[in-house]
Amino acid sequence: MESTPVTLPFPITPSTARYIKLGVNNAWFPSARQHSRLEFGHADVSHELAMGLERTAIAQVYRNQGRETGKANDYAREIIDFYGQGEDCLWVTFAEGCLWWAFAKPQVNMLGETVTNGERYRELVAPWSNRDANGNLLAITTLSTRLTKVAAYRQTICRIEALDYLVRRINGIDEPAVAEAKAARDSLLKATRSLIEGLHWRDFEILCDLILMRSGWQRISELGGLQKDTDLVMEQRATGEREFVQIKSASDQAVLADYVTRFTSDPAYARMFFICHSPRGALNAAATSKPVHIWAGDTIAEQAVTAGLIDWLIQKAA
Repeated sequence: MESTPVTLPFPITPSTARYIKLGVNNAWFPSARQHSRLEFGHADVSHELAMGLERTAIAQVYRNQGRETGKANDYAREIIDFYGQGEDCLWVTFAEGCLWWAFAKPQVNMLGETVTNGERYRELVAPWSNRDANGNLLAITTLSTRLTKVAAYRQTICRIEALDYLVRRINGIDEPAVAEAKAARDSLLKATRSLIEGLHWRDFEILCDLILMRSGWQRISELGGLQKDTDLVMEQRATGEREFVQIKSASDQAVLADYVTRFTSDPAYARMFFICHSPRGALNAAATSKPVHIWAGDTIAEQAVTAGLIDWLIQKAA
């Protein structure tokens, strides 16, 4: 997914933040992004009246149309937010699977409502962005529901309660608990790698077998048995796909290349795993017609942690 580069200095320090829905089902977002602006409707209220920021007078327009007082006041609040929030207000919306954010210049300009645009707009200080300060994508699936729940707001503009969380995510700063958890995980992975490197070769084969089985593969051969060329033959029962697995405590590029040749020449296998906890130099598989996966060092530790095999490793090392 493309994203406009961010030109604002970090860290951002907004005084407040607002969620804005850019038209029905965010239909105005392509226009708003293309022209770097914040678009808004409410065509029933004139530009002159909106500029006055008089909540009662604006709400009266909607009451005159038969709207309930509560709804009329909500519409008035949205118009006042759009016209009255300063350049230090952070605006966000959700589109194309991401959170998009921007700051807007104070002046409101009239456009004339069309199918693809709002009736009025504010130019942005910098283009809409869906990236944090570190260049990471702000995908909706990676964000807390305490922030993304605002996307369910049925009107146009609302205050964002999770302001601190939002600002930290855009600035690329982890919450304290997240930073602590990441540090603990890094320590766990480092210790796990040490435990794996200390395994007897036979226990290392068993570990690899357990990881693959907990990942959805089933062994259909003996572990380290008499089958030619491979230490394990695994099968994905749902697809019938067979996997060529070679396990080494230590190895180098020449050994890997030899096994890749054996794998690619055997039509019985759909993919290959070459697993080595202590490689001698970098291991790289040349381009092949079938996928080759190389697990070494930290990758094996991550797989063992994900598979829930820490207690097993501790027991083997104790």
